[in-house]
Amino acid sequence: MKYLFILLSTTLLSACTDTNTQSQSSENDTSSANNSTVYSEKATTKRWYSTTDVQMGKKVFLANCAACHGDQAQGLVKDWKQTLDNGKYPAPPLNGSAHAWHHPLKILNRTIVYGGIPLGGTMPGFEDKLSQTERLQAIAYFQNFWSDEIYQAWLNRGGLK
Repeated sequence: MKYLFILLSTTLLSACTDTNTQSQSSENDTSSANNSTVYSEKATTKRWYSTTDVQMGKKVFLANCAACHGDQAQGLVKDWKQTLDNGKYPAPPLNGSAHAWHHPLKILNRTIVYGGIPLGGTMPGFEDKLSQTERLQAIAYFQNFWSDEIYQAWLNRGGLK
């Protein structure tokens, strides 16, 4: 089970850039750039992020994540659970249709910081490329696509803890 968790964590937020550094500075600070909450366009459940976070997060996501995860976090392959020719898993969708909602905010952030390379994946870390605020804004952007049901399930699993 531990191996499965590591494997899923590895493929959680795959991306396509060349940075690969590791440090733990501020990885657990999950305060939003704008602490007011928002209702997503598709949601009626109160969310941890603001409209500004989503707007700024879209810019961050499109510049750093969309090449592998799709411009609306939908993923780029039909079956993200199927290995590629190189034996690695493709970047999963982050729009609520895959497993990102199983992971609390601090793990989503940590995955962006360190990437999946330390666990055998292909996603580079973004610690030196994205600030804490930018990472949280990118998360806000893809969580904006989550339905109320998925977001509530994430909260019930301890998403903000």
